[in-house]
Amino acid sequence: MIVNRYFGSKQPDEYDELEQHLAQDLNTPLDWPEDGGLTVKHVAKIASAATCDSAYSRAANGHLIDLFAALPLPGTPEGGTFWRRILEAAGEAAWNIVPANMGGGPFFDRIHEGNEGGIASRVLSFLEELAPSQRADVAEVIGSTLDGSAVGVSGRYGGELWLRDAEMSAWHVALAGRRQFETAQDRERFFEAWRNA
Repeated sequence: MIVNRYFGSKQPDEYDELEQHLAQDLNTPLDWPEDGGLTVKHVAKIASAATCDSAYSRAANGHLIDLFAALPLPGTPEGGTFWRRILEAAGEAAWNIVPANMGGGPFFDRIHEGNEGGIASRVLSFLEELAPSQRADVAEVIGSTLDGSAVGVSGRYGGELWLRDAEMSAWHVALAGRRQFETAQDRERFFEAWRNA
């Protein structure tokens, strides 16, 4: 269920859709617990803040992992062949993403340790450094390994979709990462500028 969440409502006594959804889903009154410190309204605000602050980046990183999981695994014969072909097709740009250069192997594990932008920055660097002809060659290599019955496409078109999806997912992570440097004053200045536009 998609619910609209309104921040800083001018009507503090009215329940918004997320609060109503949580109450319905949890089967609790909207003011539960009575005289308690934590209410459904508080839970809704916490959920909303958590979603805005971290889920976008984490979802995009999770999607990047899913994209790499669709490729042949490193350490397998198929993976060895695949990554050699990527190196041939992409040249030096490939060093941004080949397993041998991804931090000795555990690079994806670092997402769990809070390095949310590491894979994204490598993917963006890889794609930025590709010449148009290299990008087409890389799409061909990736598409040739995709299982058309599992993902619905293969060949160059499937590879192009993989590259576009990886690019946008990495961009989402990078864009969300800028918020860690944003202060409450920066946010208020943004809203104020748009109010007065």
